[in-house]
This record gives sequence, C-alpha cells and structure tokens, in this order.
Amino acid sequence: MQNKTYHRVGPDYRFDEQVSFHDIKETFGLNHIRLGSWVEEDEKHKAANLIFDSLADLAFMLKLPPIAIGLRQTLNLAFGSGGQLGVQAHYMPTGRELALAKNAGAGALAHEFWHAYDHYIASKAFKIPSNNRGAGGASFASSCWLADVPSIKHPLNQRLERVFATTFLTHDGLDSHEYVDRAVALDNQYGRQYFSKPTELMARAFEACIESYPEISNSYLVNETLSSNLADAGGYPDTQHRQQIFSALIAYFEPLGEALGREVS
Repeated sequence: MQNKTYHRVGPDYRFDEQVSFHDIKETFGLNHIRLGSWVEEDEKHKAANLIFDSLADLAFMLKLPPIAIGLRQTLNLAFGSGGQLGVQAHYMPTGRELALAKNAGAGALAHEFWHAYDHYIASKAFKIPSNNRGAGGASFASSCWLADVPSIKHPLNQRLERVFATTFLTHDGLDSHEYVDRAVALDNQYGRQYFSKPTELMARAFEACIESYPEISNSYLVNETLSSNLADAGGYPDTQHRQQIFSALIAYFEPLGEALGREVS
C-alpha cells in the first residue's frame, strides 16, 4: 500500500495535515476502530488520510454531517485486520464492522458503507418480526422492502422506499428494472445467486452513483463501476438510471442530514 497512489479530486478537508485513526473515529462518530498488528506506521498514516478523505467525500456528497457516517456510533471499522482471503473489503453484520484489507481495500469503501447503512436502517424503517432477522440477527432494508415487510410510517422511510423502487422497478412500478434483469442474467451465467440479491443490487447502485458524482473523484472510495469487466457486463446501473437513483438518494439523505444537523447543533 505504501507505494501505491490513489487518484482523488475533491475538497481539501485536511489542509494537507496528517490525520490519525483517532481523528477518524471522532470526526465521523465511529464506535471503534481496529488496526491489524501487521500495519506499519507509514501504512497507518497513509491509510488514515485516505480513509478520512473518503468518508468526508461521502458525507459531502450525501449532504450529511460527518458525524452521521458512524451511524449513531454503532459502526466499527477495521483496517488490515479481520479480512477475508481474496476479498477487498466486507461488512460483518454481527459485529457491525466494516473491514478494509490492508493492500486491497481500495475502491470498495462506498459499496461496504451502503451494506452497513442498509443493515443499520432496516429496524428503523421496517417492522421486522423478531423471529425473522436472519443469521446473527441481520436484516437489511433493501431485502425487507423486496419481501414486502411492512414499513414504519415516517416521511423519511417513504423516501427510502422511493430509493428502492427507483433502483429495482421500472418507472411505472409494474416490472423489474433492466438493471435487475441484467443481474439475474449474470447469476444464471455464473450459476449462483449473488448479483441479483437486493443487498448487492443496492450496494452496486449506491457506489455507481458515488463514482458518477461530477465534482469529486476518489479511487479509494469507489472504483471500476464505470470501466471494468462487471461494468461491461451490465452489472451496474447505466448513466440515466444512476442519475435517477442519485436524485432519490439525495431526496432521502438531505432531509435526514438536516434533521441530524439540528440534533448536533
């Protein structure tokens, strides 16, 4: 990692100052950060700056106060610790932990953050039966929506449901969107259900919107939704669909951010 460079164009949040993982924890309201024992000091410094800028970019794009990224201090972060072989990054619902591999976590942060958010908001948006919360008590809002789990009536939850409808359904709401159909075709091609899972459909849609944001480019936060084998195979929403999804995301996150801003002010 120490020799690799990552392309980024965006606001200067740090004014070229070195930040620490403690700064990340405090600024973004994380619960706990775990660093691997094999992470060297120079790797730690470089990673802290990259992760700080990436989370700040995410908050900026979603119009959220930075402290909201930690999901009310429930989200944990691991760097260079607890990774899975061959996996860039992953989110573990049981520990509410977003884990980034030391040398291969770049580009996957936005995708995994959505998984964390999808998990966090499920019980606040849907009436999930206590006996139907999946392995380790895990439920995800995107899966609840697709399974017609009754929603908790609230204006923000209605906006979240609009995000799912925009991503999964045609404009008239009567059929599955081409994006979903392409994912089903990919699963048929590979002989397993992965790409068409609602959680994965939403995570890819989210990261695609983030990479397509016009004023900010950050290859550590998200990469390869525009140019990759999966992109060429139709694994991400097309340009027009990205714009529609992002509009729905902002219509959800902006009022959420305003409400959270009033709480912390």
